[in-house]
Amino acid sequence: MSGPIADWTRGAEAIVYQTCNACGARQYFRRSFCAACGSPDLAEHRASGAGTVYATSLVCRAATPETRAHVPYNIVLVDADEGFRMMAHGDNDLAIGDKVLARFTQFAGRLVPYFARAK
Repeated sequence: MSGPIADWTRGAEAIVYQTCNACGARQYFRRSFCAACGSPDLAEHRASGAGTVYATSLVCRAATPETRAHVPYNIVLVDADEGFRMMAHGDNDLAIGDKVLARFTQFAGRLVPYFARAK
């Protein structure tokens, strides 16, 4: 069996999620068990990066000195087409219900997913 699929948390331009082989639930945060049923039988998959904005919050006050150069920046909750929800950065003009597509960018020295309106 191969190891975990590399994603943006490991420096790769990818979003990875898990599917439970016992109940079919999908989860974004890597765990050693299914959050829905507790089964340890999980499979990892690469997401397409497509989704719909569920919520958005424009940050106008830097939380740290490293993020000061990025203010204002938008934090979005995105319902991925694969069936999980994730938090990421996004264009400042995104609204609830917008169809989006992920790309990756540097933010305060780290690679992060960044959503823009799908064309």
